[in-house]
Amino acid sequence: MAGELATPEDTNVGSVKTLTTTNVKPKKPIGRKECQLVTFDLPYLAFYYNQKLLIYKGCEDFEDVVEKLKDGLALVLEEFYQLAGKLDKDEDGVFKVVYDDDMDGVEVVAAAADELTVEELTAEEGTSKFKELLPYNGILNLEGLQRPLLAVQLTKLKDGLAMGCAFNHAILDGTSTWHFMSSWADICKGATSISVPPFLERTKARNTRVKLNLSKPSDAPEHAKSAANGDAPAPVLREKVFKFSESGIDQIKAKVNAGNPPKPFSTFQSLSAHIWQAITRARELSVQDYTVFTVFADCRKRVEPPMPESYFGNLIQAIFTVTAAGLVLSNPIEFGAGLIRNAIESHNAEAINKRNEEWESNPIIFQYKDAGVNCVAVGSSPRFKVYEVDFGWGSPESVRSGLNNRFDGMVYLYPGKSGGRSIDVEISLEGKTMEKLEKDKEFLMEV
Repeated sequence: MAGELATPEDTNVGSVKTLTTTNVKPKKPIGRKECQLVTFDLPYLAFYYNQKLLIYKGCEDFEDVVEKLKDGLALVLEEFYQLAGKLDKDEDGVFKVVYDDDMDGVEVVAAAADELTVEELTAEEGTSKFKELLPYNGILNLEGLQRPLLAVQLTKLKDGLAMGCAFNHAILDGTSTWHFMSSWADICKGATSISVPPFLERTKARNTRVKLNLSKPSDAPEHAKSAANGDAPAPVLREKVFKFSESGIDQIKAKVNAGNPPKPFSTFQSLSAHIWQAITRARELSVQDYTVFTVFADCRKRVEPPMPESYFGNLIQAIFTVTAAGLVLSNPIEFGAGLIRNAIESHNAEAINKRNEEWESNPIIFQYKDAGVNCVAVGSSPRFKVYEVDFGWGSPESVRSGLNNRFDGMVYLYPGKSGGRSIDVEISLEGKTMEKLEKDKEFLMEV
């Protein structure tokens, strides 16, 4: 049920030309479905749409590829129908996600950038070439009251395809995002059903009804703060991907575990400590300055009762640990790894419940960048099988995060394209800090 909205004429934006805009709904009628958003979802209303960009080689017959993708999308939405819906509020002001057959569904844009090559995009260390390939730049999740909850832009490249997706972060996290993407790809490759259907009963994880006085973007703290004037101008950020090979990751892990701790530090804990120490060094903080390490941790197996991996929604919480910059820099690297491990391991069902109760008693909608002073905040995960998202023409050449929700110290981790234990580390920092980091041989493992 893809309803074509014919664009009056081709639209040029820079080097990208919009060809058509379409809406795709579940292939079969579903009727009206409603699901309350829960405490794990609500803090993300004032974040921006979560953007992912997948770059593929080949895909010669672009028009056929677009139709195949839309057909597969219509089928996968029969299970993931919440992505074809809208945000809404009930009579008590409690947010919910609603799907009905008369809604528009997912927005799909077909576009062309005939001079842009796959190699140019995979070589892009920053994000400057990505903006025109991604939908919903600078769009708050709160706007899902009026907009689709998923927008996809399929852009024909000189020798491939760019798939830019914008997901409303108020209704799903990274685990759910990649569950959806892999299910969509499987259907496009010929699967007749989804191997693991989404678990859509998010109120099983938390069922407290929280009223929020939010109904339009100007109610969000990002706008309220900027309207107050007197704010320091936002720093100019640079983004860069640092690619750590399997041997590089093994070296980092061996270094952190050199003291033979009773319980070895994991790859995540080791790499996180390595990144935290290097960014703190590059920032040239005073020894007494605080620095915060934040990780957005999956709570599916931490909550009581545990939720299935297929739980569709946000089941993440930010876990914080704070210390003085001087301690991060003067101590061996296992000091930072120990702080990170302790924070993660202590975030059990009791801690999660306490955090939820505190928030529910005084709901504060944070800005996306409220992750702490001099922070290093880690999102995404090298466990996400992003390079297995194959729609029938091979795995992606590159998988990147978009421009939304970036701030000084934001880090995204992805598995490396080469597989094994390799990891890509995508970092946003102030320009002068990034300049120091990219020359730091200890960080780059060149010593």
